[in-house]
Parts: sequence; C-alpha cells; structure tokens
Amino acid sequence: MINQTFVSEFLLLGLLGYPKTEVIYFAMILVMYLVILAGNGVLIIASIFDSRLHTPMYFFLGNLSFLDICYTSSSVPSTLVSLISKRRNISFCGCAVQMFFGFAMGSTECLLLGMMAFDRYVAICDPLRYPIIMRKGVYVLMACVSWFSGGINSIVQTSLAMRLPFCGNNIINHFTCEILAVLKLACADISLNIITMMISNMTFLVLPLLVIFFSYMFILYTILRMNSATGRRKAFSTCSAHLTVVIVFYGTIFFMYAKPKSQDTKGEDKFQTLDKMISLFYGVVTPMLNPIIYSLRNKDVKAAVKYILNQKPIQ
Repeated sequence: MINQTFVSEFLLLGLLGYPKTEVIYFAMILVMYLVILAGNGVLIIASIFDSRLHTPMYFFLGNLSFLDICYTSSSVPSTLVSLISKRRNISFCGCAVQMFFGFAMGSTECLLLGMMAFDRYVAICDPLRYPIIMRKGVYVLMACVSWFSGGINSIVQTSLAMRLPFCGNNIINHFTCEILAVLKLACADISLNIITMMISNMTFLVLPLLVIFFSYMFILYTILRMNSATGRRKAFSTCSAHLTVVIVFYGTIFFMYAKPKSQDTKGEDKFQTLDKMISLFYGVVTPMLNPIIYSLRNKDVKAAVKYILNQKPIQ
C-alpha cells in the first residue's frame, strides 16, 4: 500500500530565491495589468456605445477584450500578492478555479481568432453577401459557440486533473496553477490526461489555425487580383491588426504549451526560470498588446476612443 496524503493546498514557487527580481517583476506586472484593464475596458465601452463599431469584427473584438480581462484577473492578482507578500500557498479549490479560467479563456480565444479570420474572409472575398452571411444572429451565435466550447473543454481538462491523487508533494514550480506542472505532482497514471490534452490541442489550437491560414490565403489571392491600389491598401489595413494579434498569440502559445511538457520541480535551473518568466509574460503581455495593436492599426477604433474620451458629462 502506498501512503497517500490529501493535498489541501499547493505551494507556488514563482521566483523563489530571486528577491530583487521579484520586486522588479511586481512593478512591471502591476503596470501591465493596469494597462490591460484600461485598454481593454476602453475598447469594450467603445464597441458598445459607438454605433460605428456595431459590426461583427468589433463585436468579436469586444469579446476578445472581455476575455483578456477575465484571463488576467484570474491569475495576475494572486501572482502580485505572492510577489510582494511572499504568500505563495493556494488552496486546492483556488488552484482548480485558476486552472479552469486559464483553460477556458485560452480555448475561447483560439476559437474567437478563427471566427475573426472567417469574418475578414467574407468581408473581403464576398463583400456583396457579407451583410447576409454575417448578420447579427450569426456572429452572436459564433461568439456563443466559442465561449461554450472553451468552457466545456476547460471543465473536462480541469476535472480530469483535479480528480488525480496527490501524495504529499504540493510544490508547483510556477507562478500559477499550470496544468502540466500540477500533473507532475500526481501519484497516478496521467496517460488519459495527456491524451485528452493532445485532442484539445488539435481542436482548439490546430483547427482554428487552419481556418486562419486558409482564410488569409483566400484573402491574399483576392487582394492581389484587385486593380485599385487604394482598394488593396484598405483591404490590407483591415486585416493587419488581426494578423498581428494571431502571430503574437499563436507564436507564443505554440512555443510554450503545444507539446505536453511539465516544469521540473527539482533544482533552480536557469533555463527553467527563463521558461517561467516567458510563461508569465505571455499571460500579461499578449492581453496588453491586443488593444494597443487594434487602436494603432485601426482608424475606426481610434476615432471611437477619441470620441468617448472627449465626451463631457451632462451638467
């Protein structure tokens, strides 16, 4: 018989052993988190109250901004607390909640980016039928499917991970409850978890990426056939912001999470610390860049934001 101890909480190591670095990280992450809340909050308000942004693309953009706020709010505040107060423990339920939101938001964002690519494909390749194909009932349903699918995927992955027995070792060598680091602590076979994660990667990473790839292949083909240089420039400008976000998001997520690998909990290897830093910045830099990219690359968004900021309260 193997002695098993029920784990009621986990210990997140973070940057244990680097006190000076922790202070710098706290300041940087706090500033980026405030930028995330402000930037994405302004985009959400603009997409709701400015009638010029009541289109499928900006509806998806508003969903993306709301998602980024939810994703960062599920992990960044606890990370900031651990960095400044040295309180590194997180309850078993708290870890499960953090894991759920991380998976749900990540899966939903992949699908939303795929939906946005399809929207751009229809707008550029079939503009006459665009109002019919992308009518309100359709794009609202597309967003709902994205959120629902991401939630279901997260419920499956989180429940499979948290049902595993943990035999005393509760040290997670990460800033947050990363599922691969948690699985490392399980004293049971995790083959089912690895298989379901591979299926999840194929469904929520690869399939949306294929939609994005083929959508932009057709978009590029259509743009190159345009006779007007102004038309080509306008078509490129409507896609550049979304394409930049896709490259940043997918480039980082494939680098960090596509392969089922876990953080090693033994030692203080420099490459391991670098991995944790990259993962942490992925969780805050990407959501911070999204509103900046869309604001800088989109005239409609810039005009709407300026209009809202210049509004004077009614006396």
